[in-house]
Amino acid sequence: MKTKINQILKKRYCLLLFFSLLLQKGYAQEQIKITGKITSALHGDPVPFANVLVKNTQNGAVTDFDGNFSITAKSDQTLIVSYQGYKTKEIAIKNQKTINISIEESAVALDEVVLVGYGSQQKKDLTGAISVVKADEIQKRQVTTVAEGLQGLVTGVKVRGGGRPGQEANIEIRGLKNLQNTNPLYVVDGLITTANRDFNPNDIETIQVLKDASAAAIYGSRAANGVIIITTKKGKKGPLKIEVSSKTSITSMPKYDLMGTEEFSKFNFQAYDNAGIPRQNLNLGVNTDWQKEVFQQGLIQDYNASFSGGGDNSTFFMSTNYLGNEGTIKSTGFDRVSFRVNSSGSKGIFSIGENLAISNSKTDEMSGNPIIDVYRLLPTIPVYDEDNPGGYGYGKQGVANTFGTNPIAIADLINAKNQNFRIRGNLWSELKLASFLKYRFNFGYETSFDSYNFIRKLGNWTLNQPYEQSFANQNKGRSQTKLFENTLTFKKEFGKHDLSLLVGQTFQKDNYEQIYGTKRNLLINPGTGQYFDVLDLGDQAEVGGFRSEAALASYLGRLEYNYDDRYLFNAVFRRDGSSKFSDANKWGNFPSVSLGWRLSNESFFNVDFISDLKLRASYGELGSGNIGNYEYQGFINRFGAIVLGDGQTLYPSATQVRLANAELRWEKLKQTNVGMDLGMLNNSLRLTADYFVARTEDVLFGFPILMTTGNDGGNPISNAATVENKGFEFDLSYSKKINDFSFNASVNFTKLNNKLISLGNGQNESIQGNTITRAGNAVGMWYVLQTDGLFQNQEEIQSYVNSNGTVIMPNAKPGDIRFKDINDDGEITNEDKAIVSSPWPKFEMGFNAGASYKGFDFSMNWIGSHGATVYNGFRSTVDRFDDDSNYRTGIQPWTPENPNTDFPRIVKGTTLNSRGDSDRFLENGDFIRLKYIGFGYNLPENLLKKVGLTNARFSLSAQNVITITKYLGLDPEFSNGNIFERGADIGSFPNLKTYSFGMEFSF
Repeated sequence: MKTKINQILKKRYCLLLFFSLLLQKGYAQEQIKITGKITSALHGDPVPFANVLVKNTQNGAVTDFDGNFSITAKSDQTLIVSYQGYKTKEIAIKNQKTINISIEESAVALDEVVLVGYGSQQKKDLTGAISVVKADEIQKRQVTTVAEGLQGLVTGVKVRGGGRPGQEANIEIRGLKNLQNTNPLYVVDGLITTANRDFNPNDIETIQVLKDASAAAIYGSRAANGVIIITTKKGKKGPLKIEVSSKTSITSMPKYDLMGTEEFSKFNFQAYDNAGIPRQNLNLGVNTDWQKEVFQQGLIQDYNASFSGGGDNSTFFMSTNYLGNEGTIKSTGFDRVSFRVNSSGSKGIFSIGENLAISNSKTDEMSGNPIIDVYRLLPTIPVYDEDNPGGYGYGKQGVANTFGTNPIAIADLINAKNQNFRIRGNLWSELKLASFLKYRFNFGYETSFDSYNFIRKLGNWTLNQPYEQSFANQNKGRSQTKLFENTLTFKKEFGKHDLSLLVGQTFQKDNYEQIYGTKRNLLINPGTGQYFDVLDLGDQAEVGGFRSEAALASYLGRLEYNYDDRYLFNAVFRRDGSSKFSDANKWGNFPSVSLGWRLSNESFFNVDFISDLKLRASYGELGSGNIGNYEYQGFINRFGAIVLGDGQTLYPSATQVRLANAELRWEKLKQTNVGMDLGMLNNSLRLTADYFVARTEDVLFGFPILMTTGNDGGNPISNAATVENKGFEFDLSYSKKINDFSFNASVNFTKLNNKLISLGNGQNESIQGNTITRAGNAVGMWYVLQTDGLFQNQEEIQSYVNSNGTVIMPNAKPGDIRFKDINDDGEITNEDKAIVSSPWPKFEMGFNAGASYKGFDFSMNWIGSHGATVYNGFRSTVDRFDDDSNYRTGIQPWTPENPNTDFPRIVKGTTLNSRGDSDRFLENGDFIRLKYIGFGYNLPENLLKKVGLTNARFSLSAQNVITITKYLGLDPEFSNGNIFERGADIGSFPNLKTYSFGMEFSF
């Protein structure tokens, strides 16, 4: 028995020893501590904040600032290393306790993580149409606003700007969604704001453009025109880093081809002679080149400095900027000084941070339009004339019959300054309630102190100008925006299921108030001749002011679901309530849903050269309240008076001066988008393509009505029109790196069809200028008379008859323009106007390319537009001859001796050959432009160490230096803020040739 017991105990001991060894082995596997360092394969630099994950587990770690990591894992497991902008890499542990890993940069660069509003997603998981723009693509250009820098970089985004100092560009995302406003919504560090000329583009860290309804739906009623999300630079853990940069740019204005006095007088006398009118007594001893007098070489200075750093629990970033733009027209200029402080800190589960920007900008807003004045004024007019009040030359009856204004006189006699001091930023805090649950509070605040000062001195600048007293006007305004946001985010993985849920509530309140005052007969300092510009020195005081308020309350939610990295689902719902609408129509609901299918992750998909293939589809509804704060309410004027009774007693009275519409409601944009994302050759070659249909219903539009109805406060707004945009866009990019040489190129293509489905309110069309907006056609189509050559003799005039034999143009003479009698009524009237062409391009393209070798780099950006017809306002003035202005040099008018020409006979005093409402002044608006080209050089590291720098870069660049076009105006890429006359170039400030030299240093 004893022996048996011993045997049993011995067996148990062996079993215990065996299991102990197993447990020790398992315990040892679980307790292996692995340390190492993650570095870049290119330069060997440490990669901070890289993710190190044990494969098929939730066990992970993040590298510190020096790229070091520490993690516990089993010896037979695998580590997965990933980081934004780098290729994911797997390393088998194999009992190693120290593992140093180098990772390669990804072909898709640093755009893997995308902000989508109140959160972020990996770009590969996007189901909506979102474009990512590298910040350095904008910052390397000489721009004043963010919108200018986006040109040619993003499909579906049309930007038109100009070179006037402080000018802000017009931007449209996927066409015209309404009939009043095209500006997208800007979100900067979570603050609903604008990225206007007060904002420093050099502070940008990332920028995303949300183009379709599913991507933008989280912003609901304000996102119909698209959303641009910007994050500014933040500090990183490490020692203090200082970066300074400067850029100096020289700008030049393009010039018209205009006649000098000798050529001008020849044609001017001919025009008067042909009309049988006595000639002007031109001052042939004067030959003024007005472009030379008014235009000048411009200079832009752009200086930036930033300071950043941080520790384990907090980071900071500070920057300052000065931008000074001395314009290419005298008495124009723009100055901006800005400061920024971004900081954040954390303690346990709590974190807090702020983003604060302060800026002061000043613009010299020259009155009039010198772009037009330089060709309206005659070369025979001197710049200065002591016989005129103020001492400046301008038109004179019988000598120079023109009503052009002297820009040099205006620059002296009128001072107009616009100054804006703006503070904007946000304070946020987060509470990590659990590893999968986070609460965030965001308070945003923006205020702007606006000051407009205007002085009108004694003197004249145009013919027959009535005497006016000197006066000063000061206008002071202040705007305030307060934003309160509360969001709760749940994010967790359950095996192959990845679920994210966001719910939130926001409230925004806007206030604006303004006061203004005017005084006349200003005092003049007898010693200096300067005018006193303070309002207590003058008489005939006038004062006024107003105040307005608006509020927006919102509730929002978003669900994101990812199954096995193959099937993607995204749903968004937002409910907005606005004070701009009556109680019955205050609230609007804006839902969206989107789906994605990553075919490349399916087991049946086995195509070696395709590394990623995803199909997307989405539908969403967005709103828009493009109206003033009180449009649904009537306005009462209480300052009237009425005489009543036998005694003719004066009684106070009140009257409603503007018709109101209490039934106003939200515009609603319904957009469908289908798209594809394709990556080939290990994502070196990528293609993104989208097709969309966007239909805006209940478009808010002010319909013109007669003032005899009693309406005297602007056109009343109503929900009536329906607008549709259909489009296709794709972006193809390629990048390759071979040792020290890297190359990248991309081409983007956008085709858009705009159409007015209906105008509403029983109307079928709206005519503005030379355009018509008619149901079934695009907005702002050209609606003009059609020319049909020139009459060569009297016989042609008499034989030009309608179907009844009536001579259509009996008063014409040989050399006059023949117009088409479209309605066959035997005469040329407005009834003969027809839709002849479109101001909308058939497609637009952008081409971007860059290369680098060791310390040298090169990049360029081309843009192109095809299919648009534009109106040349310059030619409509200088080629008409019935009204005195300068003329275009080199013209060959019709004469009996010169009949083989398309330029009609010139004659003063009749509009027969000068009608601006004809197709004579419509031109092909096609163009290809080298928007940017730049070269840079980074000093080598061994040289930098000797001087104590970490980076030094020098660059040379040029903008708008090559333009291929048949357009005869200054710039085919002009901007017109009138939605209905987008294709009319009437004194638009051109984009300027700009040559820049830049330096950047960091230490």
